[in-house]
Amino acid sequence: MTLVSFRVDEQLKKSFDQMCDQFGLSNSAAFNLFMKAVVRERKIPFEIKAESETEIRQKGWEAFQRMREQAIANGAGDMSLDEINAIINETRNRK
Repeated sequence: MTLVSFRVDEQLKKSFDQMCDQFGLSNSAAFNLFMKAVVRERKIPFEIKAESETEIRQKGWEAFQRMREQAIANGAGDMSLDEINAIINETRNRK
């Protein structure tokens, strides 16, 4: 047996320890399971992914299209940006 030591955010460790308790595992046992899965499967046993710029732009465009459809459905599809901003400011000033 050998000792593995590393630094981790304190709140993350507390949350991890609580989850391990719920699973009936020590954090040491949980890491042993993780390391065994990595060695056995020869990969990280979960996906680590960052979206590409194209995916981010596509999601932004889709969100814009949904907002545009909602604006049209609510009768605001032909409003200018100045008119929309005026309504937003009016609503904020009421608070």
